[in-house]
Amino acid sequence: MGAGSSILGADGEWGMTSLGDMPESCVAAVLLHLDPPEICQVARLNRAFRGAASADCVWADKLPVNYRYLLAFAAAADDEDGGGGHGNSKRCSPTSTKKDIYARLCRPTPFDFGNKEFWIDKNKGGICLCISSKAMVITGIDDRRYWSQLVTEESRFHHVAYLQQIWWLEVDGELDFCFPAGSYSIFFRLHLGRPYRRMGRRIWGTEHIHGWESKPTRFQFSTSDEQHATSEYHLEEQGSWILYHVGDFAVSNSDELMKLKFSMLQIDCTHTKGGLCVDSVLIYPKGYRHEKEKYSSHVLQNGRNTPAT
Repeated sequence: MGAGSSILGADGEWGMTSLGDMPESCVAAVLLHLDPPEICQVARLNRAFRGAASADCVWADKLPVNYRYLLAFAAAADDEDGGGGHGNSKRCSPTSTKKDIYARLCRPTPFDFGNKEFWIDKNKGGICLCISSKAMVITGIDDRRYWSQLVTEESRFHHVAYLQQIWWLEVDGELDFCFPAGSYSIFFRLHLGRPYRRMGRRIWGTEHIHGWESKPTRFQFSTSDEQHATSEYHLEEQGSWILYHVGDFAVSNSDELMKLKFSMLQIDCTHTKGGLCVDSVLIYPKGYRHEKEKYSSHVLQNGRNTPAT
């Protein structure tokens, strides 16, 4: 479409019109069909597009249906953090513009003493959550013969739990949250080998990697409305962070608090296993794939899983 077109004026002479002559209401109707990054791009075209790109009616359609709950949750988390020590100092209220609310919710909100985070995906507006290993119950975590805490920039929490060796591997976690209605997937983020840097290059140590080939590791989750799933994987790929898909669940009521429980388990008392970094559990909208993450497709078993619709 060109920037302008010919029209016949009242005096019978041909004139020119442009995109800038479009009413903002018409432009807003078009922007409703674009994703948020596209809206921000077309806002640069002219004054009409810039005005329409800030309209509440456009951004209200992009916000999660329970954005008021999420906004209140974010405000409470900011208060817990002492007023925005994580870069979230710009406070929003339900009376703020919908564009400002969207921008606020796109910024990660730490909660539970910084061990959990939620944010909305800036491209599609879906809710995402991340739960640190420090928010989970890990068998033997306080015994330095088995586990240690590694400081690393490869985790959004800047630390991971590193398993040196153990007979009984069990990691359990839970989460209470009001999810917007939709379908979601749960992943464990793991790494075989100890990552570190030497002379500016990323490498990983393999000295503790052992015991994963003889028996698969079991992952499972359950919800307060009786959805559950079980998956099993052989942990094989070394040197990369892998997202292991546990299962999917569906949310029908955006105002109802859902309790999630999740775990990973590998018990084989004939030998030890080790060399594993446990970073976090991630919850994404179903079908979402982060371009910087690697996903395991070598599932051995999918247990009973209530279909996510």
